[in-house]
Parts: sequence; C-alpha cells; structure tokens
Amino acid sequence: MPNTRYFVVHDKDAWLIKFQDEEFGPYNSEKEAMLFAVDAAQKLGEHGENAEVCLMGENGHFRPEWSYGRDAYPPHL
Repeated sequence: MPNTRYFVVHDKDAWLIKFQDEEFGPYNSEKEAMLFAVDAAQKLGEHGENAEVCLMGENGHFRPEWSYGRDAYPPHL
C-alpha cells in the first residue's frame, strides 16, 4: 500500500501536481505533469518510500496510474 501519493489534477486550463500540502505547476499537458510526478515518485521510491502517482478522472475521482516498483521507469505515457 503506497504511503506517498502524488496527485495530478486538471484545473482550468492547466495541469497541477499536488503533493502533501504543496502544489506544483502549472504544466501544459497531462503528460508533462505525469512525467514530473513520476520522476519525483521514482526518487522517493529509491529512498525506500512506497510512492504512487494518481490521476484525477473526469468524475473527480483519483485512480492510480503509476507505482514505484510495479510500473516501468521511465514511464511509457
């Protein structure tokens, strides 16, 4: 079970990454935001964290898109 999650969200005309109480971005596309989030999660994973990147769907719910140790790095987005 991941204990560190990055959330990629669409807000108005930009994409953002939310992590803990911080917000990063804006990014021009979902793919760009995902690449930055996965890179950050990979680095945490290498330091022993169970890291995951979740993407906000159209319904506002989040779904896991990438997990450290399970999915390829660099990701195939």
